[in-house]
Amino acid sequence: MEEVVSLESHFWHFIAFNLFVVIMLALDLGVFNRKSHVIQIKEALGWSAFWIALALIFNVFVYFWRGPESSLEFFTGFILEKSLSVDNLFVFTVIFSYFQVPEKYQHKVLFWGVLGALIFRSVFIATGVALIQKFEWVIYIFGGFLILTGLKLGFAGEEQVELDEHKLLRFLKKHLPFTNEYHGEKFFIREAKKYVATPLFLVLVVIETTDVVFAIDSIPAILAISRDPFIVYTSNVFAIMGLRSLYFALAGLVGMFSYLKYGLALILAFVGIKMLIHHYYKVPIVLSLTFIALVLAVSIILSVIKERKAKGL
Repeated sequence: MEEVVSLESHFWHFIAFNLFVVIMLALDLGVFNRKSHVIQIKEALGWSAFWIALALIFNVFVYFWRGPESSLEFFTGFILEKSLSVDNLFVFTVIFSYFQVPEKYQHKVLFWGVLGALIFRSVFIATGVALIQKFEWVIYIFGGFLILTGLKLGFAGEEQVELDEHKLLRFLKKHLPFTNEYHGEKFFIREAKKYVATPLFLVLVVIETTDVVFAIDSIPAILAISRDPFIVYTSNVFAIMGLRSLYFALAGLVGMFSYLKYGLALILAFVGIKMLIHHYYKVPIVLSLTFIALVLAVSIILSVIKERKAKGL
């Protein structure tokens, strides 16, 4: 049985790390992006590189603090979560297009969406770790779920997001007073002596609920890589924190990676199998990292080749 590290043993580590995250978010919204503006590709690439570099620096810190095994687990978890988050980029594009969100307000929506995602995922991680600690057989449920999710992703047709059928969105539109026009970057405005929501708030709600759906896949997947809640949480955070800048850098290119979903399906199936056989054989973390990196590289290369052929290049 693989050792599960308790949440209590990392209490102060979580406090310190979350303080760092809060400081970075405050600098992001309060200093670097205090004024709403359109995020250009150059700026987005710069921020993407910054968050990746920060994750790698933290990985080095984990290496000297916790050793090479924990360092490999963090890096593998980060790569896994980063790759699974590509699906989020497609959904973000659909949501912003559906609501016709002005480009200069998209960053603020994603900022608060990321903040909410951190809260929800911390709850999911704590719940997942606690379940495995108390009922180890839950890991077989997680493994089977991931295999089924991988099969569904691999054999499904083109991904569709039907926002007209979004139940929570329909409920809010029916029961929550809101304006039909955007009022700058405000989520609520005061109108006729009462607060009413703007369309930007509806966008935020849809993004938050969408991330919850993605977390249901990604959290069990990373628990196949590590049972250490601190490693699982920090690798998730670094992957999510760089998601906004990655969106602005790759939003127009997401459609190019047509084979990526098959790669992700294979990865999900792999981590699912890893969970199912963990009692008989513990897959080395180096093998997991190699497999994930190789599958991602091949699926991206094949996607680029297909795109170039389609354009006659």
